[in-house]
Amino acid sequence: MNETTLTFRVDEALKEQFTTAAKRRDRTSAQLLRDFMRDFVQRQEEAVEHDAWFARQVQVGLDSANAGHLVPADQVEARFAARRTATRRRLEDAA
Repeated sequence: MNETTLTFRVDEALKEQFTTAAKRRDRTSAQLLRDFMRDFVQRQEEAVEHDAWFARQVQVGLDSANAGHLVPADQVEARFAARRTATRRRLEDAA
C-alpha cells in the first residue's frame, strides 16, 4: 500500500476536542480520519450505484409507457379507493 500525507488546517480547539474524543475511543486522530475517509468514499460509491440503478428503473418505466403499457387513471383511483376502504374497515374492526 502506498501511503501519502494529507495536510490541512483546522482550528486548534477543534483539533484538541477531536484528539480527546479519539483517545476516549482508544484510537488516534489519524486512525479516525482514515476511517471517516473510507466511510465517505464508500457512501459516495453506493450513491453512484443507486443513482445508476434509479436511472435504469426510470428508463424501464418510460419505455413501458412509451410502448403503451399504461393503466387509465380511473382504474388506479378505483383500485386505491378500494384499498383505502378495506384499510378503514380493518382499523374499525381492530378498535
